[in-house]
Amino acid sequence: MTRKKADDWRGSLGLNAGYTQRVRRTSHLAFVFVMLLAAGALSGALSGAPPDGLTPGTRVLLDAHNSYPENGQWADRIDRAIGTGTPLAIEQDLGWFKDPATGAARSVVSHGAPFTGQEPSMREYFFERIRPIVEQALKDDRRETWPIVTLNLDFKTDEPEHHAAVLQLLRQYEAWLCTAPQGTSTADIQPLTLGPVLVLTGEQDAQEQDFSASVPAGGKLLLFGAVHKLPSGLPGPRTNYRRWWNNSWVTIEPEGQPKAGAWTAEDEARLTTAVRAAHQGGLWIRFYTLDGYDPADRSGGWSPGYNFGSLDAVRERWRAAIRAGVDFVAVNQYEEFVKELHRTPR
Repeated sequence: MTRKKADDWRGSLGLNAGYTQRVRRTSHLAFVFVMLLAAGALSGALSGAPPDGLTPGTRVLLDAHNSYPENGQWADRIDRAIGTGTPLAIEQDLGWFKDPATGAARSVVSHGAPFTGQEPSMREYFFERIRPIVEQALKDDRRETWPIVTLNLDFKTDEPEHHAAVLQLLRQYEAWLCTAPQGTSTADIQPLTLGPVLVLTGEQDAQEQDFSASVPAGGKLLLFGAVHKLPSGLPGPRTNYRRWWNNSWVTIEPEGQPKAGAWTAEDEARLTTAVRAAHQGGLWIRFYTLDGYDPADRSGGWSPGYNFGSLDAVRERWRAAIRAGVDFVAVNQYEEFVKELHRTPR
């Protein structure tokens, strides 16, 4: 990439120093130029086989953020998420809990320490909860609708034994999963075998080591990591293991959700450019987290750092994300987002 193109890209994503005023004044022609280049490349990349649920850019899904109990509350989050219908994505945060009484350790669904010891396991809270849905999907065998559930794992700690415990669990549900054969190198990208459940994980190199590099050629990859973001602001290359791009919303509005002003054409251009860059590279793209509620309302247990301040403000961003074709839109207001998803044309 030339320096000029790199500068155009960084500007379009708001990555240059002094962003706040300067990027807002960036020429719209530069955005159009980058988007046209990406659109042409995307068209070529996606020609050939008909798109399906595994093709980036074919579906926009609710990504049910923090879909697990916290401090003994909100145990219905996964039921609420599933109640919006499939296909959808569900985020599960994982911590490594060591029982102080016995010294035994286990993976738990939790935002992190301190632990109470009452946190559920992913088996009971997630896998067994979705069993009826997955078994019905396997019976119906409507593969054009698969994956019906994408499990987004957010490891809060990356101990090797934690990774090993999660892999052991995934092997017990392997018949449900989208998998890929391990290639002879990271660049040897193998086709995915379709299943009702797709498992995604983070970009940490320790995860790649335990979930991919340790798998011999011909073995199976059961979950897939995120690419790193390059210094240019572009996503890193897709590999056999790294197949998606995870982004904080500050990539689009660097002032952050609580301080975001009006949604502008420049904001939309940055969003569209980022999405097209991901899809051009054969990657799914996710943005987190887009909420909008009265700041005085703490009943949902949501982070104020993700709050645009009103439902109207976040709806505008939701509509933009849907129009742009973001594969996974992480929100806490599951039902409200899905209403918008059903009525916003792409």
